[in-house]
This record gives sequence, C-alpha cells and structure tokens, in this order.
Amino acid sequence: MIKAGVIGAGGMGAVHIKNLHEHEHVQLAAICDSNEALAKAQAEQYGAAYYTDGSVMIEQEPLDVLYICIPPFCHGDLEERAAAKGIHLMVEKPLGLDLEAVRSKAKAIADSGIIAASGYCLRYLDTVAIAKDYLKDKKIGMVRAHYITVPVPTPWWRKKELSGGQLVEQSTHTLDLVRYLCGDITNLYANMDLLLVKDIPDLDIPDVGVIQFVLESGALGQMQTGFIQFDHRTGVEIMGRDFRLVLDGTTLSIVEKGKETIYRSNSNFYKNLTDALVEAIRQKDPSLVLASYEEGLKTLEATLAANESAETGQVIQLSSNK
Repeated sequence: MIKAGVIGAGGMGAVHIKNLHEHEHVQLAAICDSNEALAKAQAEQYGAAYYTDGSVMIEQEPLDVLYICIPPFCHGDLEERAAAKGIHLMVEKPLGLDLEAVRSKAKAIADSGIIAASGYCLRYLDTVAIAKDYLKDKKIGMVRAHYITVPVPTPWWRKKELSGGQLVEQSTHTLDLVRYLCGDITNLYANMDLLLVKDIPDLDIPDVGVIQFVLESGALGQMQTGFIQFDHRTGVEIMGRDFRLVLDGTTLSIVEKGKETIYRSNSNFYKNLTDALVEAIRQKDPSLVLASYEEGLKTLEATLAANESAETGQVIQLSSNK
C-alpha cells in the first residue's frame, strides 16, 4: 500500500483526501491543516493521524506520497523536505509566486529522483485526451481561450501578493490547457486592470485581462480572464486550415467541413489525476503523470510573465526561449 499524506484539508485538499481514501492501493495515513479542528475532523472521518504543522508531519510520518494543497504563499520548504526524504509529491497550482524559488524547488525535486505532479487536473479529462490525439498531426494557426467567472470570497485570493491574481491562481488552468494541447508559449503581451469589481474590501487584483501570445509553432493566440460575470465559463478554441476544435467546459466539439462531432465528458478528472500518480509510483514510471511539477513550473512562468507584461507594458520573452 502507498501511504499518503495531505497538507491542506479544506477546498481542493478535501477533494484529494476523499480520492486518496477511496483508492484501493492507497492508505491515507495523515492529514495536516493549520485549522486544528478541520484537520482533526477530516482525520477522524478517514481514520488518519492529524497534524497542524506540515514539517512535523513530513518528519514523523513514513509517507510514500504527499499532497500539498495550501495557498501558494505559504509553502515554505515543504517540497524540499519531502524530496529529501524520497516522498513523491502532488503540488496544487499555482506552485508558488516567486519564480526563482519554484525553480529551486524543481531542481531539488529533479535531483531527488522522486515523481512529482502538479495539480493541473484538466489534462486528465477524457475529452482532453481525445483533443490531444486529434491534434497530434494537425497544424494550428490560431488559439482563443477564456476563463470568465465570479469573484472568489477567500480573503487571500483578492490580494496580489498572496495569490498572484486571478490568472496565476485560477485561470492558470485554461492557459495550461493551451500549453498542453498546442505547445509552449514563446512570448506574450498582456493588458489587465481593475475596472468593475470595486465593492470588495482589500481587492487589489485585476478583474479583467487579455493576454496575446505566440506559440513555438508560430501559431497566434489570445486569452481573456476575468471575474466580472454572474456565472462561470471556460474554454479553448483551436483552429487550423480545415478544422476547429472547441473545448467548452468539459465538452469537446470537433468541427470539420460538413461535419461536427461532439464528445461529452464522463470522467472525474480529480480522481484520474490521483489514479495516474499512484500508478506512476507503483510502476516507477513518471511518464504516466500528465502534469509534472516541471510542467506546472512552465505554466507558472507564463502567468507570471503576463503579470509582468501588464505592469511594464512590454512584450515578455519566456526564459526557455531567450
């Protein structure tokens, strides 16, 4: 059995806790949260030990895999501590807010030889797998993407120094899908501003943003991000000479001349993420992880570059292409 621990028992942590508990090859051994009542309640529900200090849990529990599901500003050196002990990782997005610090973590992870996943769960959609396969021999010309939603009530989310803003913390899922399906981004230019949502105390992140980007293939793209609406919509449209592929939420449409095929998702992408990571650990095969820590780092670089562009008014070249 693979012994698992989770740091962060609320929000996404609670989702991962449930999936780990239900996995036939996993023993959910320990749960940690700074909110002791929450950590204790989750631990009692699932028959695990509980902690309020992640570093203590890493030192005291003989874990095989650790899920880090806490806000990006409070990771500290948890990844390095786990890697040093040979504990495999799943780190929720965004991986952090300081690009150099995350690069340092990525090096520690790579040097340790552990398998490390990032929380880009949309890569595990069945409809995304169909899209990925369809695009493998296609030449892409243009990409349009969006993540438009409602404000998040979490206090730290509304502060740029704590969340990085909506693109970094939330819309990053859609930008990661663009990277996964269409290839790496070489440069980008962004405009962002706080225009409409001015009634939320202490909010200092942009409520609207537009990012223009160029992919390695030469294809051009644009993404809109914002939380000025009353509902939630996200999607990616990928266009070539004789085809159009549209992911509207989890539903995929492939449009060709005189033909449209629609696929509706029947999978639990959160569960699929855990299934893939557990199998990767059991088989010692990191290729089974669709969203590695390194991939999460590349998506973080793109979102932080968009923030920099919006602040400076400059086109930003991503480091891997400088």
